[in-house]
Amino acid sequence: MTVVLPKGGNVPLPPGTGRVRVVVDSAAGPELDGSVLLLTASGRVRGDADFVFYNQPRSIDGCVAIEERSARQEAVTVDLARLPPEISTIVVAVSTDGQPVGAVRGLHVRVHDAPGAGDLLTPGPEIVRFEVTDAGAETAFVLGELYRRSGHWKFRGVGQGWTSGLAGLATSYGITVDAPSAADRPLPPAGSGPLPGPAPGRPTAAGIRDPVSTAKAARLEKQLAVAAPAMVDLVKRAGVSLRKKGMSEHRARVALCLDISLSMSALYSQGKVQRLCERILALAVQFDDDGSCDVFTFGGRGHDEGPLDLRNYQDWVAGLRRHRKLEGATNYAKAMGMVRQHYFPDSRGRQRSQPRPDHLPVYVMFVTDGQATDKRAARDQITWASYEPIFWQFMAIGRSSRNVGAGAAASPRRSGLGGLVDRLLESNFSFLEELDEMTGRFLDNANFFSVADPTAIGDDQLFDLLMYEYPRWLTQARAHGLVIGT
Repeated sequence: MTVVLPKGGNVPLPPGTGRVRVVVDSAAGPELDGSVLLLTASGRVRGDADFVFYNQPRSIDGCVAIEERSARQEAVTVDLARLPPEISTIVVAVSTDGQPVGAVRGLHVRVHDAPGAGDLLTPGPEIVRFEVTDAGAETAFVLGELYRRSGHWKFRGVGQGWTSGLAGLATSYGITVDAPSAADRPLPPAGSGPLPGPAPGRPTAAGIRDPVSTAKAARLEKQLAVAAPAMVDLVKRAGVSLRKKGMSEHRARVALCLDISLSMSALYSQGKVQRLCERILALAVQFDDDGSCDVFTFGGRGHDEGPLDLRNYQDWVAGLRRHRKLEGATNYAKAMGMVRQHYFPDSRGRQRSQPRPDHLPVYVMFVTDGQATDKRAARDQITWASYEPIFWQFMAIGRSSRNVGAGAAASPRRSGLGGLVDRLLESNFSFLEELDEMTGRFLDNANFFSVADPTAIGDDQLFDLLMYEYPRWLTQARAHGLVIGT
């Protein structure tokens, strides 16, 4: 029986599924080109060879291939059983020659079981289907993702895109592309097969990166040289990750939500929270002209701790510990409501069901080591905040199925009592996975990953992770009128 997914919904593939065929169909409107990206746990490709599209229709190991059969149908064959273990997500996308995806009628994607080679026109049983109903001006669009969770494969209906075409999609996942040339020529009709070589004006797996604003770089260097010379390298590293996403000139307000529950005690005393604060401040310096990050803490209650900036960052956590005791609960919603009210006072931290636009988006880094004790209230806050220009990046400290960095390749789960402990540790963050994937929101406004130790993950990888889903959200927030004029 076919499962029909809502936007953002997900479903596990049947046990034992080893090979699938993902078929993209449309009924009318602009013709589409299919593309596929093979991503690691960092949300990025390993290299240009992990971008499968019309100029490169097969992955280097043959596990993923695009098969084109008509102007209205393309299929991606994915051999899940043979995929390298470091590949955790297969992104299935389409692009146009500049016309809006919203003009395509009957656009949907379906996943079929494909136990053998078979024939594209007679695939195996349909497992899941996702129908696109709200595409707009986007010219590149992610239809869905096959992704690995705890050793099992699932499929998610995504339904989000870019107005910058295939080049925008590719750069968002770490691919560099050639800039369009003046000698652009019309695209060949869909169904004519892959091009024999790179076409002028179409992306290839090499080329240009987002240019850095020399004025901004000079201003930051001067500001840091005076105020915080020790932060120069960290801020530059944050800037590199932004350039890779084409966001060198992007402006946003940055907030940090810190867990102050009792279980965080060692992380505070060992200096790990202080180091994390400095890294988030580096991102804030790149994003915000005032070079500061607003900090909120949460435990049994929520607290507005004021700004973390280049003048006070060096002993900021020590100062926090002097006036703020750790608390005996983990109430996410307390801080969430305070963040919303701080930036959008008209919300009063309460229910919202209509879009609330603003010129500057808010990027929230939400750090915790424990399960929420107020799940229903936290779900409500994320749902209401989806109508506001706020993006929530959740980072859990501990073990989960989404661990990245050092400790991500965890040892096999133990048996007996040790295995029970392992399962309990992993389940601590199942609620954060739920917030990441929950339906019923105006926009998908959250992302989640976990680390075993926040100081064991390198600066470059952390900044790349922080920018994994935010650019996609930003594109959607602009398209739906939440972010205006930037």
